[in-house]
Amino acid sequence: MSIREEVVNQAKKAQSASRDLANLSAQKKNEALLRIATELEDSTAEILKINAEDMEKGRENNLSKALLDRLKLTEERINKMAQGLREIVQLEDPIGEIPRSWKLPNSLQVGRIRVPLGVVGIIYEARPNVTIDVAGLCLKAGNAVILRGGSNAFNSNQKLTEIISSSLKAVGLPENSVQLIQTTAREAVDVLLGLDDYLDVLIPRGGEGLINKGVRDSTVPAIQTGVGNCHVFVDSSADQQMALDIVDNAKTSRPAVCNAAESLLVHKEIASEFLPQLEELFADRVELRGCEATLDIIPDINEARPEDWGKEYLDYIMSVKIVDSLEEALNHIYNYGSMHSEAIITSDYNNANQFLEEVDAAAVYVNASTRFTDGGQFGLGAETGISTQKLHARGPMGLKELTTTKYIIRGKGQIRE
Repeated sequence: MSIREEVVNQAKKAQSASRDLANLSAQKKNEALLRIATELEDSTAEILKINAEDMEKGRENNLSKALLDRLKLTEERINKMAQGLREIVQLEDPIGEIPRSWKLPNSLQVGRIRVPLGVVGIIYEARPNVTIDVAGLCLKAGNAVILRGGSNAFNSNQKLTEIISSSLKAVGLPENSVQLIQTTAREAVDVLLGLDDYLDVLIPRGGEGLINKGVRDSTVPAIQTGVGNCHVFVDSSADQQMALDIVDNAKTSRPAVCNAAESLLVHKEIASEFLPQLEELFADRVELRGCEATLDIIPDINEARPEDWGKEYLDYIMSVKIVDSLEEALNHIYNYGSMHSEAIITSDYNNANQFLEEVDAAAVYVNASTRFTDGGQFGLGAETGISTQKLHARGPMGLKELTTTKYIIRGKGQIRE
């Protein structure tokens, strides 16, 4: 069987499963999620063994330290994945919700009811935790899902989807509700992008190249997610210790994720005092690439090139630019930001409000790290991605973002004149 035939066959099975999932009770879906969480914990040793093999291959393939961190599973991370599923269980089931209902003068009763999207395709890279996060959210929202993970995490993803499928079977749900494409060949992605007869939405998660390809080449409606050239602007009134703590967290806690800060803007009035502290903080940990004015203050760092301002590094690298004013910072973010997450560190109430009002991004922060842009951190249980577009969904995509609505109309024989 060709790759195309295999992927199309999986899509047909997912479409069939989606009809069953759409009508499941919240209780049944929650039972499945709890079963998956328990099986994850019970299979921890086996998961870690398989993940260690992926890690070894990643090192052989010269993955960066940051990307290896994305790939790595630990007992703690597996426990968090299981806990994330249990948090989804606690969330109210959105399916069947009626956001609005009204009666027309002709006595027709019109309402809108929340329903699943149907079949969701997810393309993602070396983050096996995504397998569990998106499967849990899709199941709770009544959607079937087809997963195409990165080649570096293939064995880990395969094991995780096996656990999901066996758990679904154990509670009487369709095994094909969650499927992993069983090849790492790039042809499978091209096939998936063209399956508009079977898929209702496509969500590409990963680097800029993957996301652009998904949005550009897909005949399936695609949601643009994840590219995160996130900025932190340290204003002239900033508490400098707070700023250092936030920049450190935003850059180094997990540099290979989309909500990590890539660019730092510093007001000229505090640059000579703040930047040497930053250089000391990041010594031997983060490569700084600065503008000419930055190099005048901390000359031992690398010079930023024009392409650095718009770069998503996903690594221990950060661009640094000194700006003359809040307005210059806002213009820089407008020109180079990816509409993901942006932060200002300031003690000036008016500057904080202006930043919140004028920055066009999915998440805008005052005196907090960009690393909070996350479904779990926002109380959504998990997320299927961070949408950086404006239609349908924006920001962390939780349960409601995996649904749509349909109109339901009840009449008593009315006809249109």
